Amino acid sequence: MSYEAISVFDILKIGVGPSSSHTLGPWRAAQKFVQSLSDRNLLQQVNAVRVLLYGSLAKTGKGHGTDIAIQLGLCGEDPVTFDVQSINSRIADIAAMKELVLGGLHEVQFDPREDIEFLYSESLPYHPNAVTFLADGKNGEAISETYYSVGGGFVVKEGEKRSSAGEIQLPFPINTSNDILHWCMKTGMSISEVVMENENAWRPEKQTREGVLNIWKVMSECIYRGCHTEGILPGGLNVKRRAAELNKKLLGGKKYHDYQSWIATIRSGGNSFKYTLDWVSCFALAVNEENASFGRVVTAPTNGAAGVIPAVLHYHIVFGDDPDSYRDDDKIIRFLLTASEIGSIFKKGATLSAAMGGCQAEIGVSSAMAAAALAESMGGTQKQALMASEIAMEHHLGLTCDPIGGLVQVPCIERNTMGAIKAITAAQLALQGSPDYAKVSLDAVIKTMWDTAKDMNTKYKETADGGLAINVPLSLPEC
Repeated sequence: MSYEAISVFDILKIGVGPSSSHTLGPWRAAQKFVQSLSDRNLLQQVNAVRVLLYGSLAKTGKGHGTDIAIQLGLCGEDPVTFDVQSINSRIADIAAMKELVLGGLHEVQFDPREDIEFLYSESLPYHPNAVTFLADGKNGEAISETYYSVGGGFVVKEGEKRSSAGEIQLPFPINTSNDILHWCMKTGMSISEVVMENENAWRPEKQTREGVLNIWKVMSECIYRGCHTEGILPGGLNVKRRAAELNKKLLGGKKYHDYQSWIATIRSGGNSFKYTLDWVSCFALAVNEENASFGRVVTAPTNGAAGVIPAVLHYHIVFGDDPDSYRDDDKIIRFLLTASEIGSIFKKGATLSAAMGGCQAEIGVSSAMAAAALAESMGGTQKQALMASEIAMEHHLGLTCDPIGGLVQVPCIERNTMGAIKAITAAQLALQGSPDYAKVSLDAVIKTMWDTAKDMNTKYKETADGGLAINVPLSLPEC
């Protein structure tokens, strides 16, 4: 059986905002280029480097920090560990010195104002998110490599074919939701249990559990940090951060001293519909305000949609029946494993790239992931979990990507709140429904999403050439 093996850690990645395809992907591409030079023993022979950005990377690259990410990647920095507080000073140093240390080992001439070129009117055929690296060698040799950031932080090198010969063989190969259901019915396992068995083919289960819990640690820290940071988001739109103010308003002066006591304080306010709804919005706003500020986030499955899954999982553990559920490692692991598998089949059957599919590929997919995970976590059957995912995506079909100023702020931040609420609603509908009578399958909605993506006008695909991006004056402070 032909299939693509995708791990939970491929779908959920720790990185830096504001965009998985325009920040994390180009950052990784730059790292790969440096590694390629090193592997060919050419790193020390480079005099200068130039970078060409095509298509969507050019049109919204400034707003998404593509140029910043590429410079850090060329310097050999890693988005998982790099101190985000040092970004501005490092970029300022490169601009002032007009040089960078390639791979952290070799100084080369580099003026970002001259050596990063935004080719706004040019695109390459394989994918709208393309970047070409050009290096001049001391012996006159010209080196050129092109990479495509295909969504969710995934990167493909031009001309490099993926070999299936050495690909890991999973016990339960999955490409579609029907495959998921097949293995669940055959084994009697839940979706998350099937996913864990597949993950065991890569590494011991203990390592997977530790890795997934670290993913949640980054997510929950991001929520907490975003709920306690005020100010104006960078980029020039002058968008005011709202999560911290909303957090204060909802808690009404109640005291707490850390994350655990904060959760207890939130729970003490009850679980009325309005109160819960406000907190879900607050959680999602917090993450994506951090994302827009070049903060540490988890791509889930993209940075632009990074707030949906954390908000829904946080809702589940804060407002669930168990007051200590935030300490329930198994619940957290099951949720994130299920969510990751749904993201995986969307990547295989459609796209995770807004430059290819509009915002349905980001907020829509993240909402579908969260809905399935929540439905299973709340005791739903495998069919109900897949039904929840289908419902969530069905009501995001056709959602355009039209960021004002090319920034992941308006309407992106609020869209995360809507995606989270839709995921919760979808899960509730599925838990109260009968999947055997459903008219639309998850596989059908994934195909429909891809068909819609292919038919969608390019100006609505993360180009800032249409929609709100051209109809809202840049001087407006908020959406």
